[in-house]
This record gives sequence, structure tokens and C-alpha cells, in this order.
Amino acid sequence: MTVDAVRARTARIERVTSESSVLVELDLDGTGASSIDTSVPFYDHMLTALSKHSLIDLTVTSSGDTHIDVHHTVEDTAIAIGEALRIALGTKAGIRRFGSASVPLDEALASAVVDISGRPFIVHGGEPAGQEYHLIGGHFTGSLTRHVLEAIALHAQICLHVTVLAGRDPHHIVEAQFKALARALREAVESDPRVEGIPSTKGAL
Repeated sequence: MTVDAVRARTARIERVTSESSVLVELDLDGTGASSIDTSVPFYDHMLTALSKHSLIDLTVTSSGDTHIDVHHTVEDTAIAIGEALRIALGTKAGIRRFGSASVPLDEALASAVVDISGRPFIVHGGEPAGQEYHLIGGHFTGSLTRHVLEAIALHAQICLHVTVLAGRDPHHIVEAQFKALARALREAVESDPRVEGIPSTKGAL
């Protein structure tokens, strides 16, 4: 077994700008334990679900200029989560690499497919017309879902496809996407005892 395969797959990221202050700690080999305080309640709910269903332990503490808009705090938190994922994955030796999941939430259904490829890419679609304008929980605008997914994918350097297949309730539509991402990540970052080294014909990810 390689040294990389047995190292602690953890990361700690602090991101401080004039708009926000973010601290993220994660453990890829956790149990889904979380402590989330972004100052945006619905976002807390989504990140708690992301941790729970990915089995990634996640601690997030964020604050920012939410008196202007929650956009900066939400996006900067997602950037920090993406960077933490990338660091915790290390060389990516021994991982399954690919993961996919379809998750229902009542009338909503979302699919997520992940490739821990080292090549950041995001494809996002299927949300019903007007979803981006809904204000959920009094603070979180539907359009922020795409921003979060994009920021995580780009900074984690993963390829991510998320598609909404059905849905009516704006809350359910967002939550199904976060849970689908969680389950796909759980599979993709998991260690596979049959994989030796980097799961790529190129020898690097």
C-alpha cells in the first residue's frame, strides 16, 4: 500500500477577503458529521445534507457582507470547500474516481455524475423556468445553486454534471441536487482496494 493511500485525507482552508471570512475543515474518511454556520440558514441546511450523505466530515464557519447580499459569503464558502476537497484528495491514488447518483426528494429528482479528473468542468441543467428567481428561506436565491456547484467543481478540479429531472418545489429542487452531489462524491472519493496507484491511463489526475 502506498504512503499516499494511508495518509490522512483531511484539509483546512481559511479564505479571508474584504467581502467574507471562511474557515473550512473536512475529512474525506469521516462519518458525515458536520458543524455548519455560514450565517445563511438554508445554505447551512444544504451543506449539512452534503456532509451527511457524502460521509465527509465537514466544519464550516463563514461570515461576510450579508447585509448587502448573501452571494459573496455563499460563493466564497463553496470556493473554500472545493479547495479543501482538492487538497484532501492528494495525488488521488487508490480512489474510485467516478461516482454517480440519482436522488429523489418527494416530487423532485436530481442526478449528479462526478469524475475526479483534475480537469474542472461543470454542466448544470434541467431546473424549471423561474427556479433561479425563487428566494428560499428568506436569503438563498435559486440562482446560487449553480454558483455553488460551479465553485466547488472548479476549485476541486473535478468534472461535474448535475441535472434536475423533475421538481416543483424550489426547496426540494435545490436539496435533491445537493444530496445527489453528496452521494456521487461519496462514491468517487472512496478508496478502492483493487486500484493500485492513480486511476488513469495517463498516470496522473
